[in-house]
Formats: sequence, C-alpha cells, structure tokens
Amino acid sequence: MSYLRQLAEDYLQIRRALGYKLDSQARVLFSFVSYLEDAGASCVTVDLALSWATQPAGADPVWWSRRLSVARCFARHLVAIDPDTEVPSTHLLARHTRRAAPYPYSVADVAALMSSARALLSPLQAATYETLIGLLAVTGIRVGEAIALNRDDVEVGEGLLVIRNGKFGKGRELPLHPSTLDALSVYDHCRDRLCPKPKTPSWFISTAGTRLVYNSVREVFARLSVRAGLQARSARCRPRIHDLRHRFAVETLLEWYRSGVDVAARLPLLSTYMGHAKPTKGTQTVFA
Repeated sequence: MSYLRQLAEDYLQIRRALGYKLDSQARVLFSFVSYLEDAGASCVTVDLALSWATQPAGADPVWWSRRLSVARCFARHLVAIDPDTEVPSTHLLARHTRRAAPYPYSVADVAALMSSARALLSPLQAATYETLIGLLAVTGIRVGEAIALNRDDVEVGEGLLVIRNGKFGKGRELPLHPSTLDALSVYDHCRDRLCPKPKTPSWFISTAGTRLVYNSVREVFARLSVRAGLQARSARCRPRIHDLRHRFAVETLLEWYRSGVDVAARLPLLSTYMGHAKPTKGTQTVFA
C-alpha cells in the first residue's frame, strides 16, 4: 500500500469515527489517489487535483465540482501532515446546485406507487417494493436505513423497528402501528417462501437473494413513479423516493396542529423518531 493510500485510509477512518459514512466519497477519493500514484506524485497539488477532477471531458460541471470537493477535503487533512500539500481553492470549479423541492405525495399517490409495485413481474420484487414503499411512507426512515435492516432488526412480536446504525452513527427503536406490523409479517412469510435460502440476513432482499442496493432501488422507484402516473411539478420538484420521508414529517406535524397539541413540545419526539442530530437540524433541512 502506498503512503498516499494509507493516508487516505486513515483520513476515512477518522471521519467515519465522527459519524460520516462516506461510501460514495470513498470510491471517488481512491480514484484520486490512484491518479496521483499513476502520476508518480508524492503529495497533492492543485494542478493534479484539477486535472483529475475535470474527468471525464464533457461531463457535467457540477460533477467536476463535487470531485474537486473530495480532493479538497482530503488535501485539508493532509496539509497538517505534509506542508508541501496544496489545497485547491473553493473558487475553483465552483458550482452551486439548488436543493430539490420535496414532492408532495398524497395518500392516493402512495397507494398508486404500492399498486405499481404489486404489478412487477417478479413476485419477490413485487412484495419487496410494495412493503418497502409502505414502510418508508409510514415511518419516515431513510432509504439507506431501510436497506440496512436485518431480520433481527424487525421485532414484530415487540412491535418495534430497530435502526442500529443510522446517520451520524445513531441508533434508535421505533414503535410501529399494528397495521404496519401486519404488513411486515406478511412480507416476512412471503420472502421466506419465495427465497428460502437468501445470501444475506437483510430484511429486504433482491431477486438474487442479496441486500438491496440504493442505486437500484432509486431506479426501480423511478419506473414505478411513471407507472403510477406521477408527474413532475417543476424542474426541481420530481417524484423521489426520499420525499416519502418528507411526507411523513409534514403529515405528522399537520395532524398535531389539527388536534390542537403543543407542537413545539412534541417536535423533539419527532426529531428523535426520525433520527436527527437535534430538532433544529431537522426543521432547517425540512426533515432531510
């Protein structure tokens, strides 16, 4: 292992210890390290970082900006170790993207998505996506948290869903409605019948018996959205699976306001249920 590659491993370990997962960023970072190794470089320079970041030619400038951001963060870490390290300026390849507007799913929209999932050709895939969409809609958990669930994380008898390693490394236990528990129990039996020997302890499995992959889930959800007749409200407001989480937060708050309870007093409960670092963080990011 080269010196730079070891430094990259150490850098990722430190940041992950602080609660960052950095899965996709790690792949980009090691691509950068490989580029430096191929160039025979012993440290990061601005010229090498720019040359690497602007690959491939003709790519979206936003993609270039994100690649350079990964290199910049790594360089900031290295400069404390190697003073010859050059840190790319934040003005280089600067591109600002606007946050997507949450898609306002209605009850009918969620029902249409689940109906589209039931129509998938593979019985196992149909059951998996119908249950996954329903669980995201009624719990507001993150897609990554749902994918990471294992068999022993769904305690149907206790009425609990256990998130063991959520964002920021935080775990939590979520009480579930009896109807949700019934749906999970149905999926449990269906999954075991259709795939009696899965390759993973994951609760949700693919047709190959493996754990679901986020990019694949996002692609399938996009197809289901089209089949369900959901249409973009604007260029920034398109059906996204993550917006089921936003819907859960908004519907919960609206129900509290309608019932006349002290919403401010209950907000920390919702924030904890959804796995935020603190209530103010959740409200600032519209429960992202």
